[in-house]
Amino acid sequence: MAKPKVAFYWCSSCGGCEEAVVDLAEGILQVVEAVDIVFWPVALDFKRRDVEAMPDGAIDVCFINGAIRMSEQEAMANLLRRKSKLVIAYGSCAWMGGIPGLANLTSKKAIFDYVYHQAPTISNGSAVEPLPRTDVPEGELELPEFYEKVKTLDQSIEVDYYLPGCPPTPKITLEAVEAILKGALPEKGSVLAGDRALCHECKANASKPEKLLIKEFKRIQEVIPDLSKCLLAQGLLCLGPVTRGGCEARCLKAGMPCTGCFGPLEKVHDYGAKALSALASIVDSRDEAELARIFDAIPDPAGTFYRYSLPASLLGGRRQVTSDK
Repeated sequence: MAKPKVAFYWCSSCGGCEEAVVDLAEGILQVVEAVDIVFWPVALDFKRRDVEAMPDGAIDVCFINGAIRMSEQEAMANLLRRKSKLVIAYGSCAWMGGIPGLANLTSKKAIFDYVYHQAPTISNGSAVEPLPRTDVPEGELELPEFYEKVKTLDQSIEVDYYLPGCPPTPKITLEAVEAILKGALPEKGSVLAGDRALCHECKANASKPEKLLIKEFKRIQEVIPDLSKCLLAQGLLCLGPVTRGGCEARCLKAGMPCTGCFGPLEKVHDYGAKALSALASIVDSRDEAELARIFDAIPDPAGTFYRYSLPASLLGGRRQVTSDK
């Protein structure tokens, strides 16, 4: 019996998701034994033409990590979608836009102005910026187009399943592969992780007060947390109550508050809005000045509440202010 054909591809992300596959350690031997990896350019010598030569639907499962920032990534995503029976958005960036998606708070022009003209390490006397097409003596040089906005994978192609995390843990990665091999996948469009809040996986959850109220937010470098007690109850901004579990609470075990990389629970349409609402509900004050002081302790609200999900949110990014004048 032929092994299932599996592909991996890396779009706009840090590369951590590729490392997560390697982090399966000896578990990767089980995967390699059970499947035929037909495309994984970061690890093996495959080219785009190899995929183009495959019949449509020849790949059983394709794991695509990273958001869509450039035309080359979108073109590859479309090609792999056509060649694959199943596409899995692997990791926060592919599912929700991830940290690259925070670039949607600014514009392409502002990014290029800084990177090619204003950064202190840049020497660009000719003020050259990359263009999709440039004439050179040897002919026309073509570069990928840098899009105005970062997109989630499913804003470019149809996605069958989502595997959360920054990056996904080896455990849920292996569980997803096993579900695929056994034909035990849930309903199409599902997130391949549990649907309970991360607090249920946290050992300190039992210490959380029945009525949790806080007077201030503290940054992690300001305190030495007591790992036997709820970090949120200690004033550390932990997003565990509004974040999907499945990560084995790895950050919490190390004393690092949850930043929300496993994304929202089912039926939550905007992770950032849900997180902000949840925190606002436990702030113990009705005084406007005191409330301002408390929330001013959060240095980067957009980066805190939409760290992994801005392109997938109802906001999507920075809104252009238009004038009727």
